[in-house]
Formats: sequence, C-alpha cells, structure tokens
Amino acid sequence: MRGSVWRLTRRVRIPFQSATQSNSKRAVFINRRLGETLSFCPYNHHAFSSSAFPSPFRFSSGQRRSMFIQTQATPNPWSLMFYPGKPVMEVGSADFPNPRSAMNSPLAKSLFAIDGVTRVFFGSDFVTVTKSEDTAWEFLKPEIFAAIMDFYSSGQPLFLDSQAAATMDTAIHQDDSETVAMIKELLETRIRPAVQDDGGDIEYRGFDEDTGIVKLRMQGACSGCPSSSVTLKSGIENMLMHYVPEVKGVEQELDAEDEEAALSGRME
Repeated sequence: MRGSVWRLTRRVRIPFQSATQSNSKRAVFINRRLGETLSFCPYNHHAFSSSAFPSPFRFSSGQRRSMFIQTQATPNPWSLMFYPGKPVMEVGSADFPNPRSAMNSPLAKSLFAIDGVTRVFFGSDFVTVTKSEDTAWEFLKPEIFAAIMDFYSSGQPLFLDSQAAATMDTAIHQDDSETVAMIKELLETRIRPAVQDDGGDIEYRGFDEDTGIVKLRMQGACSGCPSSSVTLKSGIENMLMHYVPEVKGVEQELDAEDEEAALSGRME
C-alpha cells in the first residue's frame, strides 16, 4: 500500500510502508547458566514469529516532523505495544489503570482521551495501550499514533511532577531478610525483563514468611491477560520456588483501581 495516505483531523499524514523486520522481540526468559529457555506466556504465538513487528509507520507533516512507530502484539488480545523509536522510561516503568491515575502524565492523559482506551503502561522503550473489547484496533491505531507523535513533537515532559519516579519495589533495603533480598533480585534481574517483553510488568507487594507466599501485582498488558494466571504459576512461581526454597507459592494482588479498570474495560 505504498503511497496511500490517511488524513487525520490533526492533518497528520501517515504513509504506509512495507518493510521486513528480521529481528523480532522474543518474550522468553533465557537462563544462560542452566541453558534453559522459559516462556512466561505460553499463549504468546508471536514470541517466536518473525512477524512480531508489523511494518513500521512513518509520520510526517508540513512542519518537517517525522517519526517511525512500530507495534507488537502481546499475549493479551486487548493490549498492543507501541515503539516510538525513542526512550520512554529512563528507569523502571509506570502503570496507569484508569484516567484518574494519568493526570500527572501528558502522554498518558492524551491516550486516555481516545475513546476505547482503558489502560496505559510505560516501559523502557515502549508504550502499551489496552482497549475495551468492543473497540477495533484498526480505528484506534491512527489516533494512538498521532497522540504519541504529538507528544514527542511537543517537548513536554513525560511527567508534570518532576519528583515523579518509577516505583523501586525491588530495591533491597537494609532491613530485608536474606530470603526477601533473593526474591527481589530474581524479580528484578531475571523475571521482570521477560514480563516486560510481553508489554507489562510486575510489582513486588511483599512476602509472608509464615505461609511462604509472594504477593505480586501485574501491570500493563499482563493485567487482565487471559494467560496471566499461567504466567504466575508456570513461570514466576516455579522459578522463585526453584531458587528460593522458602517460597511456597505466588499470588496476584489486585488494587481497587485494578478491579475498577477491569470492570469498566469489559462493560464498555
């Protein structure tokens, strides 16, 4: 479809270009020491596909602005990853389960202004957008592309509050026990990268030494994903139990805003 142009209300031209992407992002965990390959989301049919990245979209306007944005599917059919070709979060990640939580971020706020968007997540170099079930991606994509391009062209900060920073949930503190320190290190260095490859993240919520249960909160595409329970049990739980004998299980913890976002997303 080379040469075809869509005109948006912002007068942004989106020429479609075909391109072959040879390097797909694999949502797998590689344990180099043991020579194991572990996929945290077994239902991610794109994890080993050379077409995980569709053709990039190039945006240009009369002001000589141009930008390439790539998309990647996630195990969650209602979530899609957008790669602007620029850094998003310098450290950590940020999750916005509803419009109220996005008031401090101009980009997240503009994405929620698009009808059908129910959740926004920022990773290191991508933005994950979750939609309602009855909204088609073919209608949402052009508006999401334009919102991302407008943000990076505006020069606005990612967060209005300069003190806003990613949660350091896996930072090891002086009063942490050896078990908790090991859990945090595994989450940060081995588990989190694999989960982020699926367009989401995990937040450490605590460890109960009496029951051996690790509590985590799923974020981004991983929140509400049909395979999230498999990710927790077959991926995260098995790995933590293997390396930390004190761990007896992993449970997902939901905030009130998570439940509210899940309900609104399914009801729209």
